[in-house]
Amino acid sequence: MAPGALYSQEDSLRRSASSPTPAGALTIIKRCLLNRSINVNPLRLARGVGNSWYLADGTEIYDASGGAAVASIGKRNKRVERATHRIEKLGLSYAPSLGFDTDITEELATWMIRSTAGLMSKAVFYCSGSEAVEAAIKIAVQYHKEKPEPQPGKTLFIARQRSYHGATLGALDLSGHDARKRLYTEVLAGKMRLVPECHEYRNKIKGQSDAEYVQWHRKKLIEKIEEFGANRIAGFILEPVVGAALGCAPAVPGYLTAMREVCDDYGVLLIFDEIMCGMGRTGYLHAWQEENVVPDIQVVGKGLAGGFEAVSAMMIGHKVINAFRNGSSNGAFAHGQTFQNSPKGAAAALETQRIVVDEKLLENVRDKGPRLQQKIRERLGHHRYVGDIRGPKKGIFLALEFVRDKASKTPFEESEGIAMKIFSQGLTKAHGIHVYPGSGSVDGLNGDHIILAPAYNITNAEVDLIVDRTTRLVEVFFDNYDRSRKALV
Repeated sequence: MAPGALYSQEDSLRRSASSPTPAGALTIIKRCLLNRSINVNPLRLARGVGNSWYLADGTEIYDASGGAAVASIGKRNKRVERATHRIEKLGLSYAPSLGFDTDITEELATWMIRSTAGLMSKAVFYCSGSEAVEAAIKIAVQYHKEKPEPQPGKTLFIARQRSYHGATLGALDLSGHDARKRLYTEVLAGKMRLVPECHEYRNKIKGQSDAEYVQWHRKKLIEKIEEFGANRIAGFILEPVVGAALGCAPAVPGYLTAMREVCDDYGVLLIFDEIMCGMGRTGYLHAWQEENVVPDIQVVGKGLAGGFEAVSAMMIGHKVINAFRNGSSNGAFAHGQTFQNSPKGAAAALETQRIVVDEKLLENVRDKGPRLQQKIRERLGHHRYVGDIRGPKKGIFLALEFVRDKASKTPFEESEGIAMKIFSQGLTKAHGIHVYPGSGSVDGLNGDHIILAPAYNITNAEVDLIVDRTTRLVEVFFDNYDRSRKALV
């Protein structure tokens, strides 16, 4: 099998004479790990060095997407290893949150709240982004029961089309991404209502100013709230920069401010999902800090611990906490998880964030991110199948959207699987680059893009490497694509 090729479902292995099976017998060994497909298994990683992975055969794959915008400071870090080892030596790898907390979890919570300049009130830690979104749903609903004039009927949420907020049923219910939801429609709660996404490339009218576009979105949100009744809407959830579902689509200036104003006017909680775009990815520690629009609830993950531990967080604003403090539950949030506030996870997250500060990595993001965008635009902006290259101006978070026709922005059909095929080709030895694929960005089913979201500590040489390998990957893929189409004619 060629280096970098994906493994088949079954791998054969000839056992030695010392094996329990007869000497020389050919035994089919089935892989026991359930991966994303039972028919195609991922490549087997052997080690990670710097910002690259290596396979057992020595194939090097540069991680140009941070996995899924996760790895923010590389594959290994001695400071993080020492921090988590200290917790292990204390016998505190696990501490039950019912009745206990630890110094390290309080330190991380304090650091997180200080990172918002005290504009948020408390933080709680989970393992995955989906778990944090589930907690946000629950705390939003409970808030409306706890506040001075309770509104227990507020159980609906507004989300945006082409949005994705997590894989668990509650988080998936809040998402506006048809391809991810269609298998589970019958078991979803149906508590979500949709408004249009903020997406300049796809739904901003030519010649429309940012201010006019924002007003259009303001009107759509107001209409949706009034359609179902402000007394029924608990919260409005959105990503300030949409990650996987749309491919690094930032809100236009003034959009977040307008959404904040509408939510305040109608008594709706504003929830920011910064699981993918937060913790420095946009050039700001929190994406909302660019416009200084403070949410009522914020969820983060992925880059929080840089992949060293599975950690996510929910931060809660003062208004919500005050309602709990004075509410009927005597301050109790009716939600808890076994691995909530993990000390070892907190140690990894806190040290990761201290490294971001100590090594001035946000400054590096603001330097290398625009450089990467500019060079990708220069090399691929005029490519016949690249419709748009986008991302936050100061961030290291950009996407290339592929279209069949640039003038009409017509997407490739879902059945062609363009983004996944580009992703898979990137993992071969000939290309050696990991990009993050996305689909359904046009209508929930059709539309393909790849995301580049490398580590915050990349150098100029690594920027050039990403540009060269991404350019070659896209050019070679579509040259082969064109040849295959001509062969069918």
